[in-house]
Amino acid sequence: MKLTDLSSRTTDWFKGGGPLSDIVISSRIRLARNLAGFNFITKCTDQQKQEILSRLKEIILGLETLGDLFFIDIGQGDQVERDFLIERHLISKNLASGIGARGVVIAKNELFGAMINEEDHLRMQVLGSGLDVKNCWQKINEIDNLISEKVKYAFSSKYGYLTACPTNVGTGIRVSVMLHLPGLKMTEHLKKMIEAVREMNLTVRGLFGEGTEAVGDFFQVSNQVTLGVSEEKIVNDFGNIIIPKIVEYEKQAREQLLSRNINLLDDKISRALALLKNAKLISSHEALFLLSNLRLGINMGRIKDISISTINDLFMLTQPAHLQMNSGHSLTAAQRDMLRAQTLKSRLN
Repeated sequence: MKLTDLSSRTTDWFKGGGPLSDIVISSRIRLARNLAGFNFITKCTDQQKQEILSRLKEIILGLETLGDLFFIDIGQGDQVERDFLIERHLISKNLASGIGARGVVIAKNELFGAMINEEDHLRMQVLGSGLDVKNCWQKINEIDNLISEKVKYAFSSKYGYLTACPTNVGTGIRVSVMLHLPGLKMTEHLKKMIEAVREMNLTVRGLFGEGTEAVGDFFQVSNQVTLGVSEEKIVNDFGNIIIPKIVEYEKQAREQLLSRNINLLDDKISRALALLKNAKLISSHEALFLLSNLRLGINMGRIKDISISTINDLFMLTQPAHLQMNSGHSLTAAQRDMLRAQTLKSRLN
């Protein structure tokens, strides 16, 4: 399978389905693991990295329960290919900029991925559309058990799974839920919500994870603590308490807009639609914010003739690396801005 087979379509977890999908974009469970008998990545020799890559690649590609899988050698790819995988949330910036033997195993539907030789020897993830953390946990736990039958993980009876970063020691689990929260931002309640979330030992990040801003009113909420807390409790808290409460706040903010600030709401939506349909040049940053306003308008019934699937497609397909992959060659920033505007105009008109 080639990356160009993915670049012209939206990934399965971003299609707008699943529970609470008007606000919750996706759920992700990630596990960090290291192999016993090897140094952590920063202390590994080139030979050790190659051995780890070969062993884990063979084992994971042999897991028949995952369906069609393919491997990408990150060290051999070019920058556009690495950026493309970041845009699709299949690899991290850390893996993309790493040194030495490293790669990623990806399921054809993109609901499973395993980075090899990132910060840890193995970082695998399962994704789902909407609020689906329980199902994601069940799937990745099964996969983890299958892999652990073939390799020995670095594990301490006192601390649990040993990881390169102390914040992952213990269960090694990271639950992450992506939310679309334009209502809280427009009603100026977003800062209060973020502060409350952080007081619960959770992190709030942008669209592309650690170190990124919340472009287009998309936020990722993740757990910080993995030591001394069971996987089941973390998953249960996210699925039944934390995320439903944030969703409730966002719904209240949207109701407030309808009852008290409907002109402000409709003005933002109308301006966004006009710009997206008529702009000659548009940056990826601006496009995300304008598409965010359209997504809000559709979910609140203010726009009737555009589907959520169209908006979700455009969120993905107008990203810089996607534009270049689909055009077949590298583009300057100005060329991308022009092609992005043309793509938006053709799909929305």
